[in-house]
Amino acid sequence: MKAKLIVEVTSSASPSTIALAAAAKHTGGKLVCILPEPDLAESKKVIKDSGLKDLVEFKTGDPFELLTNYENIDFSLVDCKNDEYTGLLKLLDVNPRKSVVVATNLVGERKGFEGHVKGVKEERVVVRSMKHPIGKGMEVTMIGKEDWGGGRVSNGAEKRGGFKKRNGNKSKWLVKVDEKSGEEHIFRIRG
Repeated sequence: MKAKLIVEVTSSASPSTIALAAAAKHTGGKLVCILPEPDLAESKKVIKDSGLKDLVEFKTGDPFELLTNYENIDFSLVDCKNDEYTGLLKLLDVNPRKSVVVATNLVGERKGFEGHVKGVKEERVVVRSMKHPIGKGMEVTMIGKEDWGGGRVSNGAEKRGGFKKRNGNKSKWLVKVDEKSGEEHIFRIRG
């Protein structure tokens, strides 16, 4: 996936912000980090110290207003820190050809996308959501016109859930736990 527009809605820059900025560097994209806080000094320092400041565009203010300014989002990470913030997921204008939405802090019965995505009307678009017991609850939603292996979606038996299963190219998974917040950060390193 070559994400050109990555959007994160969070309360402050975190290890996730650094990871998304690094991803933007590798894909030639940019990260828009939407923060409710008016003081960006600490968040900007975190990104500057990581050497990725040119890849991150900070926007401050009401995320409900700011999020509507972005279309065809390829990858988004939304911290659903309260019930109000889960409503942000409904405002995301995702790229229907191929995109990923990650919603974090879906505590208890709090729901994320559950497979329902704004603006995806084409019948050949596959939407798949799964809630995981990572941290305080995380939902990963994959949206795509094509399978994740690069071919078109079909009813072939080699595919599961509309997405092609890849073989070969072994990967390693690196797991880091933020000692302060307890958040788990999982990174894939291609072999």
